[in-house]
Amino acid sequence: MRPILVLRPEPGASVTVKRAQELGLDAFSVPLFEIEPVSWSAPDPGNFDGLLVTSANAVRHAGDEIKELTGLPVYAVGAATADVAREAGLDVALAGEGGVDRLLDAVPQGLRLLHLCGEYRRMPTDPNHEITPLVVQTAKPIEAPDLSAAKGAVAMIHSPRAGARFAELVADRRSILIAAISQPAADAVGEGWATVEVAEYLNDYGLLALAARLCDKPLPE
Repeated sequence: MRPILVLRPEPGASVTVKRAQELGLDAFSVPLFEIEPVSWSAPDPGNFDGLLVTSANAVRHAGDEIKELTGLPVYAVGAATADVAREAGLDVALAGEGGVDRLLDAVPQGLRLLHLCGEYRRMPTDPNHEITPLVVQTAKPIEAPDLSAAKGAVAMIHSPRAGARFAELVADRRSILIAAISQPAADAVGEGWATVEVAEYLNDYGLLALAARLCDKPLPE
């Protein structure tokens, strides 16, 4: 059985490793980025109808300013993000699985949404909503992460930026299998890997299911 390499930042990396180990898989983490807060000021909540939150890290690192926005309903991508929002005292109106596009399809039309986000993100576009991005955190690359054990592993790619960073760091790709959370994440890793496959479901559980299947492929001789 191949080991599974988890590359996402903490605390998500530890969560994924624990889930994998509970399935009896050999998983370890080597985060490629470290999440850090950035300075920001809360706008007038009266100018918005709700908060769009696509990552739990945006809430975790938002700081005290987020208290100014507690009166706005939250539209969150994923149950984990919704849980973190509730812990921060926010009112979750809707938690959707399958990515931001599917969530926005389920949100009432015509809303003015304040998107609490990271510096590096895919900006959602939706003609049915007015979406205003507000950067509250950034992902800083970790210098020289130890990827010596990546040979023969299944690498879980949680984002296009992680895919690009992993490709930048790994010279010998031939024995590594890529499990990507989305097609853009798969495209970002480039070519030369043993295989590159995309998860059926756009969340950590879907990606882990793919990685579990790939880790049963035979090790190279």
